[in-house]
Amino acid sequence: MSDVISSRLAGFGTTIFTEMSALAERTGAINLGQGFPDEDGPADVLEAAAAAMRAGHNQYAPLAGVPALRSAIAAHQERFYGLSVGDVQVTFGATEAIAAAMLGLLEPGDEVVVFEPLYDSYAASIAMAGAQRRVVTLHPPDWHFDPDALKAAVTPRTRLVLLNSPHNPTGKVFSRAELELVAEVCRSQDLVAVCDEVYEHLVYEGSHIPLASLDGMASRTLSISSLGKTFSVTGWKIGWATGPPELVGAVRAAKQFLSFAGGTPFQWAGAAALALGDEFYAALTTSFVAKRDRLCAGLRAAGLEPLPVAGTYFVNAHVEGDGAAFCRELPERAGVVAIPTAVFYDHPEVGRSLVRFAFCKRESVIDEAAARLAGAGAAAA
Repeated sequence: MSDVISSRLAGFGTTIFTEMSALAERTGAINLGQGFPDEDGPADVLEAAAAAMRAGHNQYAPLAGVPALRSAIAAHQERFYGLSVGDVQVTFGATEAIAAAMLGLLEPGDEVVVFEPLYDSYAASIAMAGAQRRVVTLHPPDWHFDPDALKAAVTPRTRLVLLNSPHNPTGKVFSRAELELVAEVCRSQDLVAVCDEVYEHLVYEGSHIPLASLDGMASRTLSISSLGKTFSVTGWKIGWATGPPELVGAVRAAKQFLSFAGGTPFQWAGAAALALGDEFYAALTTSFVAKRDRLCAGLRAAGLEPLPVAGTYFVNAHVEGDGAAFCRELPERAGVVAIPTAVFYDHPEVGRSLVRFAFCKRESVIDEAAARLAGAGAAAA
């Protein structure tokens, strides 16, 4: 049989994360490629999940999500951003929320404006909806974009803007001025905004400003986040979408036929996680600033040039030559795995010499990775 895979997905193949994580396992290399922590989340949150299992919360959750978690998500939006949300939909991670949003909001032939480098599931989700992406490039080293390029990306077929801030894979946190440019395009062209905010509590420079909080944007913005990155429970896959009922309803309409509902005890634990006090969030920031600075120092000691990073789990660094070749050789040569940033671009030449490293690891692991890179003369690759 030939051409078994749908033409919408035929060009995507296996994700770079699968490839590089398999390479890490095969070689025994330290995996600084995929963005998952190597430490568990808060003990009270883990115990809340266990308690929910013991209490019998092990069957299907309601389609919209466990009421306690939905209430906690709404309270979180009010607590941190002063946002009063119209509706909440719990999903299997933010990835499902994004896919369901694309399936629920787009018609075949619609266009989506998205910033590159872009997380790989965005392109696939847009393709699965039969839509096309229109990319606006973020330019290193400060990851700025051209406002005229943003305006030019919008055509009569454009339906929505898909925005990720704090931004993976660059570590950029969009400024208020930049967000105002995006908001003005949405308002003037009557576009919906879908905002991936999973790194909202991992901001080290500046602050996270939800697009929904800007004038005229609450009624046209779908905000997406999850437990995984903030609480170091990426395997739980508990995410959500919030916003006006009509936008959340579009997510729900698609989601009910994707996974319906699940992760019930983790949803109960999510309500406990979101109720943690301010001291948890302050300690989280302090910890990740230290990890970021530790890895950047290690990269410099290895002769690499880290770019500024204001948020997320990731730092990009310039390498000599082609980043993809560098990453495929690095596990055997230095015992470290990283991700070539060019794979996140429609225009890969912009990111050809960039490599993304994750610092969501124990400090001892970061130190060992840095020592291996320096010992192998990583910059000379």
